[in-house]
Amino acid sequence: MLRYAYYKIKLRFPDGKSDYMICCLYMMKSDIAVHQVQITRYVKDFLSAAFDKNFKVKMIFMKIIILLAVILISNTGCTQNTAKKQVQNNIHVGGRCEGCEAIHESPVPFDSLKDVTWLPDWNDKGRKLAINGVIYDINGKPVPNVIIYVYHTDQTGIYPKKGDEIGWGKRHGYIRGWMKTNEKGEYKFFTLRPVAYPGRQAPEHIHITIKEPDKNEYWIDEYLFDDDPILTEKERKNCQDRGGSGIIKVKDTGEMLKAERNIYLGKNIPDYPKQ
Repeated sequence: MLRYAYYKIKLRFPDGKSDYMICCLYMMKSDIAVHQVQITRYVKDFLSAAFDKNFKVKMIFMKIIILLAVILISNTGCTQNTAKKQVQNNIHVGGRCEGCEAIHESPVPFDSLKDVTWLPDWNDKGRKLAINGVIYDINGKPVPNVIIYVYHTDQTGIYPKKGDEIGWGKRHGYIRGWMKTNEKGEYKFFTLRPVAYPGRQAPEHIHITIKEPDKNEYWIDEYLFDDDPILTEKERKNCQDRGGSGIIKVKDTGEMLKAERNIYLGKNIPDYPKQ
């Protein structure tokens, strides 16, 4: 974006004549050096052309112009830094995501979320499943306070509704849950293993959306089951590994199924800020 600033200074010379100097300051968002060179040229040209008679007058006007130049450069620099910060904050991480805003429909405020949750289908008939993991940053450090939103189908392969759903619950159904990683970056949820869509044209899966404290919400690869016969080699190759692989290996403990998935922030995520 191009910025302009005009400054009009009235000059009175020793011989009684007066004139005006109009300074035009301009800068591009990424080039403050242009501004500095422009100011320097105005000062040099003005001093050499206008003041050749009285040394005292020269010194007074020199001090005034230099002071103005310093103030303008400082203010412009601050404006540029602020603009860069605003652009950084406005970057949308993860690209387009239909339904990701459902993460904000948590019935519990984010500050009160726990690192463990039980989805509403836990007491229904089906194969009980517990999934846990740790969320790491790009340097391998566990990250606390990351919000996680998950939802999936019921034991008939649909997203069930009770009739009182609002917002994205009308599409995602009521089998959904929210949690927040603890100080060790850990999370865990209990649910039933979902069933594939009617017709079994897609593998069993659990949708997941995450939100870091300083970023917008975005989706990562769904939880998929390594032992699912519908999860073909082609399906595996089509995975984008956003946040790391979402394919989990399930262990049957007799009482329930258990699986683990660690999540890696920024991995294969479009527009993720570089550190």
